[in-house]
Amino acid sequence: MKRILFLLLLISTYSQSQVTIEQNKQDNDVKLTTLPYYSFGKGIGITSPDSLFQFNIRFRMQNRVTYIQNEDENGSYDGQIRRLRLRFDGYVGNPKFLYVIQLSFASGDVGEVKEGENINIIRDAVVFYRPNKNWNISFGQTKLPGNRQRVNSSGGLQLTDRTINNTRFTIDRDFGFQFHNMNEYQDKFSYNLKAAVSTGEGRNVTGKSDDGVALTGKIELLPFGAFAKDGTYFEGDVIREKKPKLMFSGAFQQNNNAQRTGGQLGNDLFEQRTMKSVLLDAMIKYKGWAAMSSFMSRTSNKHAVTINPNDNSELSYVFVGNGFDYQLSYNTPSNYELIGRYSIQKVGNDIQTLTPNTRQFSLGVTKYIWEHSFKIQTEFTLDQLDFQDGTTKDNWYIRFQLEIGI
Repeated sequence: MKRILFLLLLISTYSQSQVTIEQNKQDNDVKLTTLPYYSFGKGIGITSPDSLFQFNIRFRMQNRVTYIQNEDENGSYDGQIRRLRLRFDGYVGNPKFLYVIQLSFASGDVGEVKEGENINIIRDAVVFYRPNKNWNISFGQTKLPGNRQRVNSSGGLQLTDRTINNTRFTIDRDFGFQFHNMNEYQDKFSYNLKAAVSTGEGRNVTGKSDDGVALTGKIELLPFGAFAKDGTYFEGDVIREKKPKLMFSGAFQQNNNAQRTGGQLGNDLFEQRTMKSVLLDAMIKYKGWAAMSSFMSRTSNKHAVTINPNDNSELSYVFVGNGFDYQLSYNTPSNYELIGRYSIQKVGNDIQTLTPNTRQFSLGVTKYIWEHSFKIQTEFTLDQLDFQDGTTKDNWYIRFQLEIGI
């Protein structure tokens, strides 16, 4: 009797839902047409049966421990979750209309919560329109077409952090429109043209409107064709390019009436400044070898230092100056990579008395378990600070970091 009742229940449920079964003769794949389709590549993807939307989810985290030794100070240990990110992407209605959402949760990402300011959980919230393979038009908040190391994800770095020059001179994320014309081919000359019109105030900023916008333009040249697996977007030759691949790029930005010390980043200025940034990069990869070089600079239309009108002792300044980065690495067939990096940073004349010139030396060893998605990194970095009064200071740290994500 129980078996008969169970059979009747199944028949009733089946007749109500009217689930149909389709079989693809090519791959003998049987699917329920009322259920979404799942895919597993970069993350976990879900596509609706009618293909009207697609949703992909990914995550990554960086856990690290660091021993820090600053001159004239006691050594200290620091353990933290440096980055914890969730990313969602896909399309709605038509594969030509895409979206990307990226959220950050680690304290190093969100930053200090200040009264009257927004919490920086949202990193990316942008909609793309791709009418064809060459054009990409976007609206929302995302990375500007700036220097190579900033455009690369922090998960695609060979060492545990970006350079001191990237920290000071990058143009980072902003809200606005972007227009990309992509012309990449496998083994012949390729080029990309990118432009952006944005607010110039950085991410998640409200209540700081002004009459200035940021204008950004960039050109990328690939003389020998595109890198394998989008290799321009990660450091090191983990793919082991079979043919030499080379890239040159140059970007320029004018940020009109900026209100922060680094344009899109930094503390507030007491007076607006118009800033100009020049960002040049070169990169080559071949059979496990990779080399990168970059130049970054920022200038201001007026004196870089601004003064609090209510307290003359309180200053805030645009970080003007320039810097060079040089990076060389070799990835062995067993995916152990040796990395060396040298950076030199020279501050502008306006702020020489306020902040030192810096040289940075870094050595690292990385073990790639699953390319950049699962890796173990160790690093030693030395900072040499040269002050205007002739004094110097040496700071160094040793770090172990584990990164994992999908």
